[in-house]
Amino acid sequence: MELRQSDKLAHVAYDVRGPVLDEAMRLEAEGHRILRLNIGNPAPFGFDAPDEIVADMARSLATAQGYSDSKGILPARRAVVQYHQTKGVDGLDVDDVWLGNGVSELITMALQALLNNGDEVLIPAPDYPLWTAITTLCGGRAVHYLCDEQADWLPDLDDLESKITSRTKALVVINPNNPTGAVYPRPILERMVALAREHGLLLLADEIYDQILYDGIEHVALASLAPDVLCMTFNGLSKSYRVAGYRAGWAVMSGPTEHARSFLEGLTLLANMRLCPNVPAQHGIQAALGGPRDIKSLVLPGGRLHDQRDHAHRLLNDIPGVSCTLPKGALYVFPRLDPAVYPIADDEEFVVEFLRQEHVMIGHGTGFNWPTPDHLRIVTLPAVDDLSDALGRLAGFLGRYSSA
Repeated sequence: MELRQSDKLAHVAYDVRGPVLDEAMRLEAEGHRILRLNIGNPAPFGFDAPDEIVADMARSLATAQGYSDSKGILPARRAVVQYHQTKGVDGLDVDDVWLGNGVSELITMALQALLNNGDEVLIPAPDYPLWTAITTLCGGRAVHYLCDEQADWLPDLDDLESKITSRTKALVVINPNNPTGAVYPRPILERMVALAREHGLLLLADEIYDQILYDGIEHVALASLAPDVLCMTFNGLSKSYRVAGYRAGWAVMSGPTEHARSFLEGLTLLANMRLCPNVPAQHGIQAALGGPRDIKSLVLPGGRLHDQRDHAHRLLNDIPGVSCTLPKGALYVFPRLDPAVYPIADDEEFVVEFLRQEHVMIGHGTGFNWPTPDHLRIVTLPAVDDLSDALGRLAGFLGRYSSA
């Protein structure tokens, strides 16, 4: 009998690691060097973990061989509480914190505990595609509210409100946004909180890039504006502390919980079923959150992340028919290819052909649930010279494409 994948996967896509990656691996097996600008993985681009995180993990190894509490070790959870208190989120306790093997695991657990078949989750377009994929896998329906490129990729709140129905259970807010780099100002967030309050929605705040901010932009924690609305905030060490491979993330529940006891019981059940998060990685959390935040030197003028963002933005806007909004945060640019110049019907096919010809791997916009095939996502982690090389190859490829 043929073994086939589950029908639950029929409409699940995660194109950050999909067919484009498969083609890149095939080319690498043939001996080609591929510059991977498809995923926000700091380590391959020379961003090392802070010494104190590695040291604390190393010291803990001899005593980190057994299971921990299913929510995670107490010192790490206490550090998470203190971190969110500095961001204006009051009333937290260590029992409001779940540690996880990265934020992705915790997003999965939250949606598994929340959704029944047919329940709807409001997710931005474009989005980090895990949100859409896991909503679908859990039997829910991802409903995408549009973000407006002409308004620095801020959410279109009228579109958002128009998509709330009796089946809507939660509102996802990705801030700073992946893939656009938008950072939402306080008035926008206050209106999103007001909609959640009015319609009884759970707020799901993805804030993994909250320290990667440029040009003096302030990050406002969503939960700090919603003391009377149930809010689950996701964060971790992968990006700001450059330890993506350690898989150290957390989720914090804030706001009133009386009406959500069943949901929280389900979340606790799922936490118990996975036994516990990776214990050595948990020991890096307290060191990270209690230590110096050297990410600041990287995002200020003269810092690598700041200057690489500026360089990528400038080079992209110099290409005829390409426009790119300047990101205010995160590690990506999300440029638009003018359809009148580049009539792309299938953007995944486009980036695969670019990969084959130029050996540079980037993301296609529809893979981030943008509705039209006219955007690309490009990681800004490579050094300036590598960005110049990659975007020069893109400019040459586009020149040939437009004249074909």
